[in-house]
Amino acid sequence: MATIPLTIYHMNDLHSHFTYWPQIVSYMKKEREKTESYLLLDLGDHADRSHVITEATMGKANVALLNELGIDYATIGNNEGITFSKEALNELYAHASFPVVVANLFDEDGMRPAWATPYVLHTVSEQLTIGMIGVTAPFTPFYRELGWDVRRHEEVLPQLLEEVKGQADVVVLLSHLGLFRDEEIAEQYEGIDLICGAHTHHVLPEGKRLYGTLITQAGRGGKWLGKVELTYDTEARCIAESNAQLIDMEKEAPDQTTHLQLEHLNREAKQHLSQEVAYLSQQLTVDWFIPTEGAQLLCDGITEWCGADIGMMNAGVLLESIGPNIVTVGDIHRICPHPINPCLVKMTGDALLETIRRAHTREIIELELKGFGFRGKVLGTMLFTGIDISLSEERDGTLEVTEVKIAGEPVVKEQLYELATLDMYTFGYLFPKIAESQEKRYFMPEMLRDVLAWQLKKIEHR
Repeated sequence: MATIPLTIYHMNDLHSHFTYWPQIVSYMKKEREKTESYLLLDLGDHADRSHVITEATMGKANVALLNELGIDYATIGNNEGITFSKEALNELYAHASFPVVVANLFDEDGMRPAWATPYVLHTVSEQLTIGMIGVTAPFTPFYRELGWDVRRHEEVLPQLLEEVKGQADVVVLLSHLGLFRDEEIAEQYEGIDLICGAHTHHVLPEGKRLYGTLITQAGRGGKWLGKVELTYDTEARCIAESNAQLIDMEKEAPDQTTHLQLEHLNREAKQHLSQEVAYLSQQLTVDWFIPTEGAQLLCDGITEWCGADIGMMNAGVLLESIGPNIVTVGDIHRICPHPINPCLVKMTGDALLETIRRAHTREIIELELKGFGFRGKVLGTMLFTGIDISLSEERDGTLEVTEVKIAGEPVVKEQLYELATLDMYTFGYLFPKIAESQEKRYFMPEMLRDVLAWQLKKIEHR
């Protein structure tokens, strides 16, 4: 039996968490010396604007690091796709030394962006060609607000899969759709040998096999680097053997040159973000569990930004108090690092009342949220603009909402209200009634910190 070995290394959802990046560089240097044929893939969400390096360079430092690592192919995640403006994303990969593979993102005119290709054919030898298709999570309303047309994988994958299968011996899907979608794809489509996955941050130590497809995913933050070893049988023209594993980067010695490079990038980024935004003669306090002036300022700003009369926001989106003295771009980024956008939601008074009651539960106030763009510690108390709430404390310490008024009048259950709030509340279990709303408008590309800077400039006094 004549065989060809191939090793595929993969990483996903680094989220600009560079703690293990020197270890990844060190590990790959050693692997290259002993691995005959290999590919190195990034599955998206490498860049996260909650990190100063990414914020200061609009992700270009992330691309430079991927270049230096020697990445072969990458796809994009939602952090690349919807936390950068369209202009910034179009410039992000200008100096990339690797193809960006994403099949389901288009301009509004139906053309794919110049920096993206739907698939690539990688020649390992005359007898082995690897076909790779890239797909990213279709956050449709967000992409639409930014001027993109993102499509569901079902709209592009069937045709591309047939096209690629006709030219490739092994088919790999670079997926930033999440494990559950990857499992559906493995069931629905024949001919995909390997799905290198991302988005849901699953840790799959040996991968997962479904319907003849091997699915992999390597957690979050670079702690794990995925490794898939394939053996291709050139006579039978199929994969004879495959196995997946995750390499723990905590056990690797860091590359010192890379470590020093990251320290340098950090210093440069902080210098870049040192521009003055406002001067405050007094501190604006922030407390996650009681209403404060600093957090209320942002809640009021979101409401005005969205052109609404009422708004709500958890205090935990501000990580510390603001000022006094000079407040810089870097200060605002540190205090409000989340890639979260203002959002306007239309909902009935009945749904609004249910949402307000849920906001006052311990489950929400004390929730140590992970994901949805939130980069803080705990959600904290809910703040309101234009909404007056009467509460009573029960014997067990829980808060009971006894009355809610808007503009001095009780909420009318059948009436429609426009609520200014945070986009992360529209994603699911946090506030189901907000998520169920059929009318949502996202304000992009501005993030909460842009609104905060806008508010601080308005109240500045020397």
